[in-house]
Amino acid sequence: MRITDARVIITCPGRNFVTLKIETDSGIYGIGDATLNGRELAVASYLTDHVIPNLIGRDAHRIEDIWQFLYRGAYWRRGPVTMSAIAAVDTALWDIKAKAAGLPLYQLLGGASRDGVMVYGHANGKTIEETVEEVGRYVSLGYKVVRAQCAIPGVEGTYGVAKGQMYYEPASSELPEESVWNTPAYLNFVPKLFAALRDAHGPEIELLHDVHHRLTPIEAGALGKALEPYRLFWMEDATPAENQEAFRLIRQHTTTPLAVGEVFNTIHDCRELIQNQLIDYIRTTVVHAGGITHLRNIANLAALYQVRTGSHGATDLSPVCMGAALHFDLWVPNFGIQEYMLHSEETDAVFPHAYTFSEGYLHPGEVPGHGVDIDEGLAARYPYQSKQLPVARLRDGTMWNW
Repeated sequence: MRITDARVIITCPGRNFVTLKIETDSGIYGIGDATLNGRELAVASYLTDHVIPNLIGRDAHRIEDIWQFLYRGAYWRRGPVTMSAIAAVDTALWDIKAKAAGLPLYQLLGGASRDGVMVYGHANGKTIEETVEEVGRYVSLGYKVVRAQCAIPGVEGTYGVAKGQMYYEPASSELPEESVWNTPAYLNFVPKLFAALRDAHGPEIELLHDVHHRLTPIEAGALGKALEPYRLFWMEDATPAENQEAFRLIRQHTTTPLAVGEVFNTIHDCRELIQNQLIDYIRTTVVHAGGITHLRNIANLAALYQVRTGSHGATDLSPVCMGAALHFDLWVPNFGIQEYMLHSEETDAVFPHAYTFSEGYLHPGEVPGHGVDIDEGLAARYPYQSKQLPVARLRDGTMWNW
């Protein structure tokens, strides 16, 4: 089965998405997500100018060989643009292979390891009282696990606090918005938030929190220790992880479980974290870590060290990525949890999908392939809009980690 054509589709039904569509001489096509929030056109160009010309005429069934060609053959390896482009090809090829076999994708990976994929939602508010109420709303919707974020008094533009309910999209302007970060105020406030959440909702609901790379390792250790009485499911992205050894210092000071990896692109970004058991959950994604082929390698390494998956799943990953991720999640033996942020109605219309939510779990569905398609006519009605993610500075003006 030969690849006859491939093209990039860019659409913005509320936010930008980049999709790769690969067609074959059998009439079967597959699609893959190539979205890189704030840098979408860079991936689109990489695909159009460098990758697609190398795909035409190749056997679509040779997924591993094509992956190795795009990774090793480029010489300039790794990085978010390269790996997102490779992921789009890989996801589309797995979609094609599963459709050709007449099977849902998870069956080709080895079959289901569970009946459904446990997911968590995002509750946030401008005050502790609002966040407590929002967590309760997610519980009423059936969620067993909820991430809680809250505006910090005196800190404008706190990460994770949406402008409206349910949909959180931080990329909102052509040039980056600037926010101001205050570490002491944050460290003083967050334990109060989780004390209120446990008091209101009891010990049964699982709670998560995203630090979003804002703390130094010793500050993260202090926060993790302060949060121990409230039994978090995990503390996410406690400190920037370019220095993987930094997590050893956090581990020395807290037993709060640690999750990291949404910005990782390859197994080398997390190898030491996993091998030294410095984290509990690895959050690499299908779209940013080279597709299902490479994500399997990361998960297999993690399984050796009792590290579980907890893949990123914000709205900057299209339904195509979510569909592929759910097939991966249903199969992967060392699954932990899947992030799930609802897409807008416009996005769901552009990307019709087979996956469904019920009582805190998602299921990818039983249609052949990964179960997500794209309505190209509808997609064309939503042209690309230039948007970038915000940046953060300290109170004295120093650039900080957003």
